[in-house]
Amino acid sequence: MIGSVAKHKYFPAALGIGSLFVFVALLELLIRVGMINRFIVPMPSDIVAAFPRVIVEEHVLQRFVLTAGEAFSASVLVTIVGVAGGVVLHRYNLLRLATETWVAAIAAAPLVLMYPLYLVIFGRSALTIVMMGFTAGIAPVILKTLEGLLATRRVLINVGKSFNLTPSQQFWKILFPAALPTIFVGLRLGLIFALINIVGVEFLINFGGLGQLINELAERYDLAGMYAAICFVILVSISVFLLTERLERWLRPVD
Repeated sequence: MIGSVAKHKYFPAALGIGSLFVFVALLELLIRVGMINRFIVPMPSDIVAAFPRVIVEEHVLQRFVLTAGEAFSASVLVTIVGVAGGVVLHRYNLLRLATETWVAAIAAAPLVLMYPLYLVIFGRSALTIVMMGFTAGIAPVILKTLEGLLATRRVLINVGKSFNLTPSQQFWKILFPAALPTIFVGLRLGLIFALINIVGVEFLINFGGLGQLINELAERYDLAGMYAAICFVILVSISVFLLTERLERWLRPVD
């Protein structure tokens, strides 16, 4: 009986949501009994109650539109430059051997610390935030694009050669479709990294949308409102992840 329930397609999602509710209820209990200081972590019920106030009084939707515009601009740059960069590294083996390690190092580096340099170059503007998001998100896309192209089965490439496909035809008909699942993994990582850094830089320079809102609420010591804004950012990140997953399934309806 338990095994049949566990195999149900909605069981993992229900289990995850149920676990989240249990964690939130436990956190509420610990705060109410005084084991966690409510002046550091507000009660989840207060955070939920703060959502309508933050949405109405703090104009969170307008701020979301601003952050979404910055994230979209960075995402377009990440997708175009990242995928193209991976293709170039796959095409030129010497260039790949010379730069792949450096790209991996960039992916692991705390790039948000570069924001003072970007402020000097681009000024305190939305362009700084977009370029920080682009810088943070490009490395995973390059690496995953390269990984997907290199992992293409040799038999598929040989079949293309047997049909006398041109290099362009071989790329679009064999290499790119075979690498698409791995490329989408890189895109999901890159877009999430970009969004995290965009909100982080907005917070640090007190400019922009949701990150600036979190900064303002923290300075006013509105803990419930601040955590509500953070939860809103988390929901946006989850939505971006699910959207890219749906897009991948739409582009690849058959495995």
